[in-house]
Amino acid sequence: MSLLPRILVDVRPLRSSPVFRRLLIGRTVSTLGSFMTMVTVMYQVWDTTHSSVWSGAVGLAQAVPLIGVGLFAGAWVDRADRRRAYLLSTVGAAACSVLLAVQGFTGQVPVAVVLALVAVQSSFAAIGAPAAGVFVPRLLPRDQVAAGLALNQVTGQAMMLLGPALAGVVLGWWGVGVCYLMDAVTFGMAFYGAYGLPALPPEGEKSRPGVQGVLDGLRFLTGHRVVRGALLVDLAATVLAMPAGLFPLVNEERFGGDPRTLGLFLSALAVGGVAATALSGPVTRLARPGPVMLCSAGVWGTALALFGLTTSAWAGLGMLAVAGAADSVAVLSRATIVQTRTPDALLGRVTAAETIVGQAGPNLGNLRGGVVAGWTSGTTALITGGLMCLAAVTAVGTATPELRGGRRTGGTDPLAADPAAPAVAPAAGTSVAAPAGPPVVPPAVAPPTPAP
Repeated sequence: MSLLPRILVDVRPLRSSPVFRRLLIGRTVSTLGSFMTMVTVMYQVWDTTHSSVWSGAVGLAQAVPLIGVGLFAGAWVDRADRRRAYLLSTVGAAACSVLLAVQGFTGQVPVAVVLALVAVQSSFAAIGAPAAGVFVPRLLPRDQVAAGLALNQVTGQAMMLLGPALAGVVLGWWGVGVCYLMDAVTFGMAFYGAYGLPALPPEGEKSRPGVQGVLDGLRFLTGHRVVRGALLVDLAATVLAMPAGLFPLVNEERFGGDPRTLGLFLSALAVGGVAATALSGPVTRLARPGPVMLCSAGVWGTALALFGLTTSAWAGLGMLAVAGAADSVAVLSRATIVQTRTPDALLGRVTAAETIVGQAGPNLGNLRGGVVAGWTSGTTALITGGLMCLAAVTAVGTATPELRGGRRTGGTDPLAADPAAPAVAPAAGTSVAAPAGPPVVPPAVAPPTPAP
């Protein structure tokens, strides 16, 4: 194999599976529409109210259902056919987009109703996320799981760059109703991409109903050293070092408040992330997600601390690009660990918890940064956050040698099993046997990611 194909994102799943290509196209188009809706909701709420309180409520309407519904949705998904659950969530989210389009065309609906529709759509996303999180390890060979995740990630990042820009153009030409309607149409592509999947009931014992099933999932998370360590690393990176909330203040302190510089901060993070994922071939083929995740999270913290120290705008943008690249590699490695080390019967609940961590961590991190900056300065908040992140990641790696080991000599993967993981109480009438890992099946199909 020549050098370039080995450096670029691993496209083996695309070559080997036409179904994967279809699913990836559906997921990509749907993600584009979802980012358009995100921008459109923010624009509509601000244009109607000119209130920062109502604008802030948009994030609340998205986050609260995702967190509140997520764990219970994960427990239900671990009792149901994951394919059917995903299709249900896609139809529900599409219906919400249609209703948003209707109110957008009429222009007579109170803002509270718009936020209620956003909250309902987020609830359907909370069902789709754990359902889709099961697809990759269930339907791809283990050695292609990381490659499938990388392809989903790089297309999602590309849509994150394209979606808001396209939304701005559509809003300027045709208004909010057309933007929402376009999102509803894109959900049709997501439905088409997933419809050809086989039935995917849980393997091993099904989740116990209600709170008992949720508690079983939490016991697994707290007792499985490798999965717990992966989520702790993510929390360390986001809660302790999330920089986005500090950008306006740091721009004012260091770079004279130039709005052009401020706009480039988030772009630099995104560009670094897209570049790292597009060049992730060596990372996914290495099959050592634990050490890669620890190193990448450490680089994230270090780069942000250096960004806090620099007085050069170009050097600062370079540090942010490095941080964005490190974050993308860390996220990819964490997802690989979670989806290949969790038994199938628990994967819906664990994916739901991972989604909640990904939602809550950045918000808490922005709050932490704002509080510290209020006491000191934006520069101090950045530097201390990056250093605390580095220290926390080092502590997790030290306390979890399974994450550092990669593969032992002889080909044994220390991440493949965790003898300290607690047993999960089976549902009545089920066997206590559970698979050690996801089955290796021919790459005839591959998963979509949840419709946002």
